[in-house]
Amino acid sequence: MRLLFLLLPILLLPTAVLAEKELMFPSEDGVVIVADFYASKKPATEKTLIILFHQAGSSRGEYRKIAPRLAQLGYDALAIDQRSGKIFDGVENKTAIQVNVGYNHIKALPDMRAAINYGRKVLGAERIILWGSSYSASLSLVLAGQQSIDVDGVLSFSPGEYFRGKLFVKKAAPNISVPVFITSARSEQKQWQTIFNNISAAKTGFVPKGAGKHGSSALLSQDSGEYWQAVLLFMNKHFSID
Repeated sequence: MRLLFLLLPILLLPTAVLAEKELMFPSEDGVVIVADFYASKKPATEKTLIILFHQAGSSRGEYRKIAPRLAQLGYDALAIDQRSGKIFDGVENKTAIQVNVGYNHIKALPDMRAAINYGRKVLGAERIILWGSSYSASLSLVLAGQQSIDVDGVLSFSPGEYFRGKLFVKKAAPNISVPVFITSARSEQKQWQTIFNNISAAKTGFVPKGAGKHGSSALLSQDSGEYWQAVLLFMNKHFSID
């Protein structure tokens, strides 16, 4: 019953809410990253920021219907345009316009690291959670496995070994020491099972009963209810908002 009570405000929110604020900050090489910031709608004893990374060919627009719901739950959310991307639901990727690297996804790492740094130093986040979709779901896990990267958790939607032998997520997985949530479309479980098995930290794997959908768009699919329920259980367990 308590979980249902928590889900109700999510399911009753408007289907589309514009970002509260558009931000710009430099990537590690000076490229200007454009991002949408959604401020928490609840007071919290520990300021928690979820950094939202989009999938291939996409933009920060991937989170226009997801981030407001996270803010309603009490989390700040920052959805960025990585340089590998294009457009989502009419929202153009403004970072990729400057220096589009096509589908060379690894080149988005400087943007992702810069977002983490910006979250700590400028937005004042005490806890940072990475949220990735498809290729960025994989890169989020890789970053979490690096000792030099200071993050507190990862939600990874449809990760896989997408980098043609140039980078292996399964090799980074054993070094992850923060809580991890992994999910995908039902048919994609085999793509991330080995990665999941290699993680020794606290972890949750979720396979939907329905067909689901690839990437973060799973939360916008006809099976969105069961995905949101799984996400809430993970967040309440590891990153509750008091």
